[in-house]
Amino acid sequence: MKNTPQNQIAEIKEMMEKSSRFLSLSGLSGISVGLIALLGTIYAFFYLNYNLRYFQPDLYFNNPPYFIPDKTLLILILDAVIILILALISAIFFTARKARKKGLKIWNRITKQMLTNLFIPLAAGGIFCLALIYYRIIFLVAPATLIFYGLALINASKYTFTEIRWLGLFEIGLGLIATAFAGYGLIAWSIGFGLLHIIYGIVMYRRYDSISLQN
Repeated sequence: MKNTPQNQIAEIKEMMEKSSRFLSLSGLSGISVGLIALLGTIYAFFYLNYNLRYFQPDLYFNNPPYFIPDKTLLILILDAVIILILALISAIFFTARKARKKGLKIWNRITKQMLTNLFIPLAAGGIFCLALIYYRIIFLVAPATLIFYGLALINASKYTFTEIRWLGLFEIGLGLIATAFAGYGLIAWSIGFGLLHIIYGIVMYRRYDSISLQN
């Protein structure tokens, strides 16, 4: 390749992008996170036998006792924790693998800024959801997690690929819709954390990962 001014400008732009954005996110991590979320949601469906009393406000409050049993609540929390742990492990694994292949540092100033912007809304949402669980307002937990997760993605998107912003917008929209159809919170949760992540992962893989593998 000739060292033309156009090539030099392209190299400078690439160096600036690498220094200002986190480019190691893998499409495979999005797909794996989506599959894990779907499996966890399927388990919750089977365990609850999709009892609408836990998810619809009119059934929940007008048919005492409306408090969800402690054992059921504990199982759901454990299910969510296991999903979170497995999702984090898979995301870190595929992201680290992509970073090694592209010769990028996975932990730098941009990574810290992205994670800080990501976890501030996530932490606020987590505390809010714990309050909902404490007061047994279970039917709003799924919509709240979607909304705060979407806000976290949008907040972190300026440090990485723009596709993250679109994913965040879809998560927020789905969460807001789920507040109007509270009885279908688990379905909204499976779409938001499962299906949308898989679609996002496929798009990311085709746009970035497959190209990098070819190179």
